[in-house]
Amino acid sequence: MNRKVYLTIDDFKKQNKELGTNLPFSENTDVLKKSLSIGSKTAQNRLACQAMEGCDGTFDGKPDELTKRRYERFSKGGASVIWFEATAVMEEGRANPRQLFINENNIDAFKKQVEDIKETALKTNGFEPVVIMQATHSGRYSKPQGKPAPLIAYNNPIFEKNSPVSPDRIVTDKYLDKVKEALISGSLLAQKAGFDGVDIKCCHRYLNSELLSAYNRDGRYGGSLENRTRLLRESVKGAIEVSNKDFLVSSRLNVYDGFVYPYGFGVSPDKGTDMDLTEAKWLINELYKYGVRVLNITMGNPYFNPHVNRPFALGGYVADEHPLEGVKRVLDGTAEIKDAVPDMKLICSAVSYLGVAAPNVVASYIENNKFDIAGFGRTVFAYPDFANDIINTGKMNKDKCCICCSKCTEIMRSGSTPGCVIRDKEIYGELYKKIFS
Repeated sequence: MNRKVYLTIDDFKKQNKELGTNLPFSENTDVLKKSLSIGSKTAQNRLACQAMEGCDGTFDGKPDELTKRRYERFSKGGASVIWFEATAVMEEGRANPRQLFINENNIDAFKKQVEDIKETALKTNGFEPVVIMQATHSGRYSKPQGKPAPLIAYNNPIFEKNSPVSPDRIVTDKYLDKVKEALISGSLLAQKAGFDGVDIKCCHRYLNSELLSAYNRDGRYGGSLENRTRLLRESVKGAIEVSNKDFLVSSRLNVYDGFVYPYGFGVSPDKGTDMDLTEAKWLINELYKYGVRVLNITMGNPYFNPHVNRPFALGGYVADEHPLEGVKRVLDGTAEIKDAVPDMKLICSAVSYLGVAAPNVVASYIENNKFDIAGFGRTVFAYPDFANDIINTGKMNKDKCCICCSKCTEIMRSGSTPGCVIRDKEIYGELYKKIFS
């Protein structure tokens, strides 16, 4: 069965029909040109650059040369929203030694980065994008010195199997209180640096996300739904309280993990890995009550079941479903959330695999109010000007599209700095050769 990214519309339509995925398709993509109010901000179109970490900051947490290059490319590309990559708020919560880490000592560097993004975009495209910083604690994937130093919410046999993490690496409620304060402080720093908003990151099995499935954890952060969502909810509420009214407080949120109960959030308690968004809907309704007006929806775990998170053509394994089925799960799940909380602005994920068909598919969802903005992830590494091409021509160039070959992930997993090996050969093609030759 073909698992290649769609480089012709006819190929997409044919396979969409054969698989019975029946993803909607609009011949007219003009809806993607429409502006959108998000709180007090205005997104000039319906296209977003997702948070794509480059692992290329300085060791003290500031943007470095490749970081600046990446955001210059994104800024020129025409997307109305730039979801700025995972930025640690605690040293021990960094996912790698070169992950960005915002703190009082380097806030000027972040201020300069935001200014550059906005000035470049304004000069190139005539508008400033909405720029939202992703505030994170990497939890079980923490590696601040380059070696695994996990800080986990609970031992999970799906991951640990017969080698549980040492009990002293299971974070206490007191430590989680400190994480909450760090996320709130990081949000205030993001505002001072000029970001338009902050994302209290709660996805992909990092610490905040892992707590959502801490059904068997004791204490104030485990067991009940109120407790499992406490770190996210109280961090969001605190960030709203310390920031000004124009600052957006948001989250990139896993609504479905894809692991069996009681080790996965968003799954049916008695039906294997079947999706059940009941708890996610409750949580999103609560966040809306607090004042959250935009969420970035995602699923799965890029370290363990990446076919759920980012359907791929080539990867570390062959998934037991076609990638198009994975795309449909994410898009339809996002649409289900939108139906339950219609006033919340939602950004979708997982559309890179659609290739040239992506604008037509997301346009159909947006036309029918199934979500509000289309978020492109791996695409932005390969094709940073994707938004301008869509806005100006109504389509994407097949010769620029991400082919979902997972080489950017291979580079990151090797401990280096990820980028597109195929479309950005000068830097990342050469880097890939050095690593894997």
